[in-house]
Amino acid sequence: MPRFTILAKPIDMSDGFKDFFDTIGLTGGGLVTKGIAAVIAVIAVHMMMKASNDPKTALRKGAASVGTLFVAVILALYGDTLFSTVTNPQG
Repeated sequence: MPRFTILAKPIDMSDGFKDFFDTIGLTGGGLVTKGIAAVIAVIAVHMMMKASNDPKTALRKGAASVGTLFVAVILALYGDTLFSTVTNPQG
């Protein structure tokens, strides 16, 4: 009979999604922010693929797509912090 090694303590998730998001360290708002960032990143990649062969146009569209991708990365990294200051004002 094989021996099982317990790698992590079992977690009671009877409260549903709240427990799940707590275990992965993400709130509902954070999940929405990551989803929005993912959609913006897909749009930026699509913009990169649509660059033309004309150097001027390609440079302009490429710069816009890189800027859009930068916004998506910043939103993915710091979006939950940015939006939490709007929804939970301090002071």
